Amino acid sequence: MAKESVETLVEGGKATAAPPLGPALGPLGVNIGQVVMEINKKTAEFRGMRVPVKITVEKGTKEFTITVGTPPTAELVKKEAHIEKGSANPLLDKVADLRIEQIIKIAKMKQDSLLGKDLTAKIKEIIGTCDSMGILVEGKQARETIKDITGGKFADKIKAEKTELTAEELKVLDEERKRLEIELLERRKELESRAKAIIESMKEKPASAIKLKLREAKIPELLIKELIAEEKKSAEAAPAAAAAPAAGGKAPAAAPAAKGGKK
Repeated sequence: MAKESVETLVEGGKATAAPPLGPALGPLGVNIGQVVMEINKKTAEFRGMRVPVKITVEKGTKEFTITVGTPPTAELVKKEAHIEKGSANPLLDKVADLRIEQIIKIAKMKQDSLLGKDLTAKIKEIIGTCDSMGILVEGKQARETIKDITGGKFADKIKAEKTELTAEELKVLDEERKRLEIELLERRKELESRAKAIIESMKEKPASAIKLKLREAKIPELLIKELIAEEKKSAEAAPAAAAAPAAGGKAPAAAPAAKGGKK
């Protein structure tokens, strides 16, 4: 039997009959309310995220099936960690900490698209993604946590597929995230101060030499690019600022009229 399909993005658990979903489903003759209800049921765990959804309808019977895609692993990790982006320098700067329960949750969400042969292997894949984003797992670097998993430390939680945390555990994680955020800001200030001092001391040197010196001082590449661009912009603006009064200043005041003219 012939089929028709509609693909769209919806916010997890919050699909409605409003555009674009409703108008797209209308011509297919399905019960839009039922479709919306089913989509919200299937996407409830993706609240706060946009999720790809495909609705396939049998043209004759009007029966429908809903296939829900999942956001990229990094998006799910950011949602669990309550952060907007990963670390720009993941080897040194850590931006959040996750518990094994949260990793299990993400692994289950992404299980159909992960390569691991079982849940334990899939969990290790997710932890690898966390490592590339500067996110700790159970307070440790990825390789250390993976070693713990291999040694059976979290075997009971993995076997039970435990995905929930207590309110107290979530509070501890939130406090840890805030601590890491403050630590990151302080580290950036220190690195920025050191980098600016190097740039100032090498003002007459070519940019390539300055970059080399900054790298030797272990300044992160992203910060080097930002500061070099900022310095270049300032250097280009200086001559223009100096010329501005001459080019755009007010015309000299006219000489005062001579006194004593004829009445």
